[in-house]
Amino acid sequence: MLRRTKIVATVGPASNQPDVLRALIQAGVDVLRINFSHVDKAFAETIKLARAIAADLNRPLGIMADLQGPKIRISRFKDNSITLNSGQSFILDCQSKELGDESWVGVDYQSLCKEISENDHLLLDDGLIELEVKKIEGPLIHCVVVEGGVLSNNKGLNRKGGGLSAGAITDKDKKDMAAAVAAGIDYITLSFVRDAHDILTTKELLANLGVKDLPIIAKIERTEALAHLNEIISAADVIMVARGDLGVEVGAAEVPAIQKHIIEQTRSLNKIVITATQMMESMIIHPQPTRAEVSDVANAILDGTDAVMLSAETAKGAYPVKVINMVDKICVSAEKHASLFYQTKNIDAGASKRADQAIAMATMHVANHFPIKAIIALTESGVTPIWMSRFPSTVPIYAITENEETVRKLSLVNNVFPLYFDYSQIDSQNINQEIIRYILKKGLVEPDTYILLTRGTVIGQPGGTNSMEIVRITDL
Repeated sequence: MLRRTKIVATVGPASNQPDVLRALIQAGVDVLRINFSHVDKAFAETIKLARAIAADLNRPLGIMADLQGPKIRISRFKDNSITLNSGQSFILDCQSKELGDESWVGVDYQSLCKEISENDHLLLDDGLIELEVKKIEGPLIHCVVVEGGVLSNNKGLNRKGGGLSAGAITDKDKKDMAAAVAAGIDYITLSFVRDAHDILTTKELLANLGVKDLPIIAKIERTEALAHLNEIISAADVIMVARGDLGVEVGAAEVPAIQKHIIEQTRSLNKIVITATQMMESMIIHPQPTRAEVSDVANAILDGTDAVMLSAETAKGAYPVKVINMVDKICVSAEKHASLFYQTKNIDAGASKRADQAIAMATMHVANHFPIKAIIALTESGVTPIWMSRFPSTVPIYAITENEETVRKLSLVNNVFPLYFDYSQIDSQNINQEIIRYILKKGLVEPDTYILLTRGTVIGQPGGTNSMEIVRITDL
């Protein structure tokens, strides 16, 4: 049974060796994530290796570059870590670059002391440690420990409830973006997005690098982003529900409902959505997930997510390939029931003004009300298959394209299976027959079955899809 939900796996020390990368791709990874918070200088070689393995296995594979963004972090300690006890005093220093100890530590965001107030609560290490601000003296933030624990070097810092104004794109991000583009990545991911302006700024930066139409993934992990959700979705190509920092800012109990809302809104605006963070966290050290983790992955699929993403599980975990095998099984099981739980709103009002959107809507209506075994969508940009995928359906959408970038871009889209086929030298009158021969040869359909074939009158024109045909395979 085909798995419709896509799997994103983060590359790291546990998975960047050739044999492990090959096993991950064979197990079903659709997109590899390069995390620029922890990346080394050899990331470009890892991308080349992954591309070569995917080509050898004849599998589409997307590459995602995840920029670090303005993650506010404490600095380092003399002994690498300390233990904080509830009730003790602790100071955050917004200027010092010295090594900290049990009484204080530096912070890499100098404006922090200006943006917080007395009685604010600061969360360290994804909320495991909580401080209450008692007094601010210049660059020094005097706190009392509310929840203690072990605190080690370079852990993240959030204000409970959000509201810190650090910009989404740092100087490091700009350098990493240029390096990622030069390495040939397929998606660029923005961390800590606040509003649509952050995405528009990124598009300008990409344009300055000579890049057009590189899909931008916006991570929703700030409280401020929730207030601007629809404008962010409209400006971005893909939305990621980044539940780690989001849960720290809004509180873990709020995350499930927010996740459902983000997924619903993203689908209703015809964009792609990824659910991420701690999906199979226990498998970093254990060979089997908890029942709660299995339910978490399944519920994201029932919510309508396009993809699920694994972070430390595959980057530094002990069982990276087992994780992929397990997620694959969960996805296939959950997909048997997915359409019962989420419904797609009508494609926006622009559908009546665009032939390709109208064809996408009509195609999915026919596919869900006629014994169609497959949808064959000839596409240049990949937009029409994406619109089709917004409608729940068990009918697979095979996106046939002569554009290798489109193949990789569509590797993230639920129920879309991209295939490269060079039809540039085929006469337009014969292209349907050649496509049918191609999909029969690949075993995607069987004789005496019906398919839907969509295409444009002018082949190779982005946005030109204007026809849908019901084809009985035995007719050819």
